[in-house]
Amino acid sequence: MESDAQIRDLVREKYAEAARRVAAGVVSAGCCGSGEPGGGVGASTEAVAGTDPITRNLYDAESAAAVPESALRASLGCGNPTALADLAPGQVVLDLGSGGGIDVLLSARRVAPGGRAYGLDMTDEMLALARENQRESGVTNAEFLKGTIEEIPLPDNAVDVIVSNCVINLSADKGRVLREAFRVLRPGGRLAVSDIVLVRELPDAARRSIELWAGCVAGALHENEYRAHLDAAGFADVSITPTRVYSADDAAGFAGSCCGGGGEIDPESVAGSVMSAFIRATKPEASSERRAPRE
Repeated sequence: MESDAQIRDLVREKYAEAARRVAAGVVSAGCCGSGEPGGGVGASTEAVAGTDPITRNLYDAESAAAVPESALRASLGCGNPTALADLAPGQVVLDLGSGGGIDVLLSARRVAPGGRAYGLDMTDEMLALARENQRESGVTNAEFLKGTIEEIPLPDNAVDVIVSNCVINLSADKGRVLREAFRVLRPGGRLAVSDIVLVRELPDAARRSIELWAGCVAGALHENEYRAHLDAAGFADVSITPTRVYSADDAAGFAGSCCGGGGEIDPESVAGSVMSAFIRATKPEASSERRAPRE
């Protein structure tokens, strides 16, 4: 079984390669899919996102027009958390696993004036791409930090809203990620993330595939496990709302991209097991410390 460090290294390399592809002018893959040349703000949303069933059609034309083309092409998410997070001027926002920066730049515009958006990523290539996208966009109330989502480099009670886009599922220690999120949120602060969630357990073949883990799916939690981790971290008002449930055709698409043609996985056995979801939770107003100790 792969160690946490091996999983992290594989995820880092996959996302570094995605950043290099964007820099070379290739439409980046989503969680699992393969990129395609071309695309951009002037192209259709699906063309921009490629054909990956997880990442396609996530950003409307207004959002796409608000960011540099390379930020859109580097979008590797499974949702659009900034559209659902109810951001307001003056808030401080943190994006866990910010990639090419699209959600940070959109968030920064929504919390201006007076607010600030942080992006956290462990991949040097993605950080360089995000900072270039910030420079090109002219957004000044954003900052990109290097680090892991299991050890957030911000003090306690520092942010109002945490967003994330198809990243928490990639961590081998999701409980620690959510405890860290709880720590850095201010009392009354909100978690508002898009993620891949299991409706029912995956077949063993999918669970065994480290490649599929790095492609979002095999590392995903069942929705009941997700709730349990959020409860254990101290969150309240937890809700998990499906935004897209994947069909057999979708499963064939991401299995084929991740797993050398999908020979390890029967798409029919995966159909209906995996969904993109929007996860909301709140740090109670009375909370000044995390409930769970830091490991």
